[in-house]
Amino acid sequence: MNEIQRAQTTEIQRLASDAIDYARQSRAPRTLKAYQADWNQFEQICVSLGLVALPAEPSTVALIITKLAETHRPSSIQRKLAAISVAHKAAGESSPIGAEIVRSTMAGVRRAKGMAKTQKAPIRARHLREGLSLMRSDKKGIRDTAIILVAYAGALRRSEVVALDLCDVQFTPEGVVLTLARSKTDQDGSGVKVAIKTGNRVDTCPVKALTKWIDAAGLSEGALFRPVAKGGRVGASRLSDKTVCTVFKEFAILLGLNPDDIGGHSGRAGVITDGFAASVAQAVIAKHSRHKSNVIGDYLREATLFDQNLSGLVGL
Repeated sequence: MNEIQRAQTTEIQRLASDAIDYARQSRAPRTLKAYQADWNQFEQICVSLGLVALPAEPSTVALIITKLAETHRPSSIQRKLAAISVAHKAAGESSPIGAEIVRSTMAGVRRAKGMAKTQKAPIRARHLREGLSLMRSDKKGIRDTAIILVAYAGALRRSEVVALDLCDVQFTPEGVVLTLARSKTDQDGSGVKVAIKTGNRVDTCPVKALTKWIDAAGLSEGALFRPVAKGGRVGASRLSDKTVCTVFKEFAILLGLNPDDIGGHSGRAGVITDGFAASVAQAVIAKHSRHKSNVIGDYLREATLFDQNLSGLVGL
């Protein structure tokens, strides 16, 4: 092999490596991690049953669906099928997921076990008015108040909350603009701006709460929301999204709510639900929440359950 051929081979290897990296980045890290765990489970079950995992026969996948149905919800099984499909395509194999036996088996599982959603309950504006006065007054309490109010007012997912840097925050005369470098509906990373207006009440104003946290923590750069150690020392690292979930659960306890019903997206769910309850146009809500699917309709149904309700109109 001459020098030109060696250089061409090296360049091809580099491009192939870059192509693999780009393919990995086409999905969020958490999605890839979940797919890897699901694929590992699929392989383990196949080994235990003496079946071939890759390439898998459609009949093999149907058997695995049947076994998983004993312990898993249909929605969980559906995600595992996605992982199986991705693994086959990545290996250059045809995906068995589209086969009739796989689709009919999965349809039977959905019909038999149902596909009821288990969404967390929303934290609504009335909860904020009732509970924020009960929050701690130290740095942790100041941080948690800012997290709750910003997550609610910005309709932020918990991953979006912890991904914020100080440079993503721009205060304006009207309020604050947050730049989400990457979100669930912006996987290309082009960036999304979310505007939060200054509130009418001091105790529930997200802009004032955010300003108070930045001042109390003495932030000048880096992660916006950080750990607070005993004694009030603010760390330099970024919070995990699990901490956002914990913050909302602790707030639920203050309110006398069941923390098991509350999660890291409860603030986001709350502002969307409150928007529908206040008869805000769906297009306005979807624009603010960055929804690109019909899932937002679930919040509409939740907010209007008692509007023109038949049981209340029949004279009981």
